[in-house]
Amino acid sequence: EQTQREVPVKKSAQNEEFKAPSWQQIVEAHARISPKIHRTPVLTSSSLNALAGAHFFFKCENFQKTGSFKIRGASNAVLSLTNEEVAHGIVTQSSGNHGAAIACAGAWRAVNTWVVMPKNAPTVKFRAVEGYGAQVILCEPTISSRNETAARVQSETGAYLVHPYDDDRIIAGQASAAKELLEDIGDLDAVLAPVSGGGLLSGTCLGAKGIRPDMRVFGCEP
Repeated sequence: EQTQREVPVKKSAQNEEFKAPSWQQIVEAHARISPKIHRTPVLTSSSLNALAGAHFFFKCENFQKTGSFKIRGASNAVLSLTNEEVAHGIVTQSSGNHGAAIACAGAWRAVNTWVVMPKNAPTVKFRAVEGYGAQVILCEPTISSRNETAARVQSETGAYLVHPYDDDRIIAGQASAAKELLEDIGDLDAVLAPVSGGGLLSGTCLGAKGIRPDMRVFGCEP
C-alpha cells in the first residue's frame, strides 16, 4: 500500500513550478516515445561477473538512437510540447549528447532547433548536432555562459527552452530506461546509474521504484 509523501517543488526551465513526475506520467512518457526510440538490449559479461562475484545486467543505451539515453528525455519533452509552444522553435544547451537528442527530436517535430554548445566541445559532437539539422551557437565553456547564451537565443527567437535535466518531462523520459530494465530483468538487488546533471539518476530512481519500491538505487560518478 503506497503512502502519500510530500514531494519537493522546484522551478523548471520555464520558471513554472513542478513536482517529480508521477508513475502515470512515466508510463505515458514511455508510451509516447516508444514508437520513436529503441528498446535497448540487456547484456551480460561472464568475465565481469567472475571478477566481482556478482551477476551484472547492462542496459545498453549505447545502442540507443543518437548514441545515448538522452533521446528518451529529449523526445518526451519535444513530443509533448504543444504546437503553440514550438511555433518559434526549440533551444537548449549541451556539450553534445543532449544537444544531438534535442536536434533529432526537433527534426521529428519539423521545428527549428538551436543548441548552445561550449566552443571546446569535441568536433564529432558539433557534427552530430548539425547532422540532425540543428543550428549550433557557440559559447564559453562555463555554466554561466551557457545559461546566458541560451537565454539570449530564447529572447531573440522566441524559442522554447528545454533544459538538459532540470525538466520533469526530461526526467520522465529518462525513467523509461529503468522501467524497461525492471520489466526485462525483475530479480535485481540494486540498480546503478551514472550521475552528472541528475536527470538520468532521478529518472532511474522513479522508474525502478515505480516497479520495485524496495529497489536500491546508486548514483555512480566517474
